[in-house]
Amino acid sequence: MPDRFEEAYEQYKRNNGQGSEYEEVGKELVHEEIVAVRKNGDGDLIAFQTNQNRELDYLQALEEIKQGKIAHVDIIHKYGREIIRSEPDGIKENNLSNLPEF
Repeated sequence: MPDRFEEAYEQYKRNNGQGSEYEEVGKELVHEEIVAVRKNGDGDLIAFQTNQNRELDYLQALEEIKQGKIAHVDIIHKYGREIIRSEPDGIKENNLSNLPEF
C-alpha cells in the first residue's frame, strides 16, 4: 500500500506535473534547506526532508519552493512538468539525487 509520499507523487503526475493549491499547515519557516530525499521504486524523488526535520511530499515542496521558503533549489519546466532540482553550482555531492535517503 503506498504511503502519503507515493500518493502525493502520483497526484503530481496526474496534474501533469503542476503544483496544487496545497494548504499551508504549521508555522512559516524561512530558508530551510533540503537535507534528505525519498525515492520511489523507479528512482524518482517523491519526498524531501528539511534541516528543520520536516518531511514534505512533492506537492508541498513545490509550493514552499515557489513561496521562497526553501533555499538552494529551483523549479524547472521539463517534460511538461514542474521539476524540483538543486541550484546548479557544479557540486555533485549536494545534488538532490545524491542526498541521503530518509
